[in-house]
Amino acid sequence: MRTRFSSPLSSRALKSLLLAPAVLALGGCDWVVMNPSGDIAAQQRDLIILATVLMLLIIVPVIALTLFFAWKYRASNEEATYAPDWHHSTRLEIIIWAAPLIIITILGAVTWSSTHLLDPYRPLDRIAPGRSAENIKPLKVQVVALDWKWLFIYPELGIATVNEMAAPVDRPLNFELTSSSVMNSFYVPALAGQIYAMPGMKTKLHAVINKPGQFEGFSANYSGDGFSHMRFKFHGMSEADFKRWVDGVRAGSGRLDRSRYLDLERPSEKQPVLRFASVDSGLFGAAVDRCVEPGKMCHHDMAAIDARGGLGMAGVYNVTTLEYDKRTRRGEGGGFRSFVAALCAPITGASAR
Repeated sequence: MRTRFSSPLSSRALKSLLLAPAVLALGGCDWVVMNPSGDIAAQQRDLIILATVLMLLIIVPVIALTLFFAWKYRASNEEATYAPDWHHSTRLEIIIWAAPLIIITILGAVTWSSTHLLDPYRPLDRIAPGRSAENIKPLKVQVVALDWKWLFIYPELGIATVNEMAAPVDRPLNFELTSSSVMNSFYVPALAGQIYAMPGMKTKLHAVINKPGQFEGFSANYSGDGFSHMRFKFHGMSEADFKRWVDGVRAGSGRLDRSRYLDLERPSEKQPVLRFASVDSGLFGAAVDRCVEPGKMCHHDMAAIDARGGLGMAGVYNVTTLEYDKRTRRGEGGGFRSFVAALCAPITGASAR
């Protein structure tokens, strides 16, 4: 007599194992890096795929041949050819060296061309395959990485936002970026690759969004306690929706002046979205030059003075009072802050001549 035992648990486990590959495959459907919505990010994705395929052309055969040789020349296989004195084959040498050489040549050519074509400082010559950007006016956006939030200034529109950005679809974007304190990395995976934002410097990024939707933006460079919450929403909109969004920002009453900027510059985490209906002109330039505070000498003025020989002790005093970690404004105490704004000297006969 035979007894049949059934195990529901084993059946469920088997079904789970069979469904696992499908679940894993579906889990990558929204992988934004491999499914971007901007032309620059799409070209960068194509480079990743090309480089991966070219490398797999070497890796896969090597792994397969390693397993094949281990099986064929195992100790129990007495039919395998035993040739301990074999040491050279011109045919194998050509194959072994030619394949990597061809792949390296292709990768080198692609790397050289893409380095120039996808240079973040290079203005776009297309907004999508087969669609020129020649007659389309770019939208200029100035970005400041604060602790720990993102400030977006639209100088041509006279508005600004915090932790929210919007842009029309199929319109080139011209980013200018800087940081208020430490280095950050501006990254919207659906839009383009990351670009650093550094204090006292201005970096650039040219990109375009080709699909409407809401996308994630964040800092890809660790910058302190609130780094994990340094995120913002990037909205891709039609021209009509973008105009309504701009009108909505302008309908507000907030104004981003230098005093308000210094308040925003203070470290804060999980900053909610802020909108400013107007912005002081020259604010971004002052942020780059690190002279938003009244009476503080700008970097370009310091550089000009240094180029003429410096200020001696006065210049040393001016530099030593700079507190890049801004302990005073962070509420951590500190001494009196002062800056040399300018120096005046009487005109002597020699200098007058």
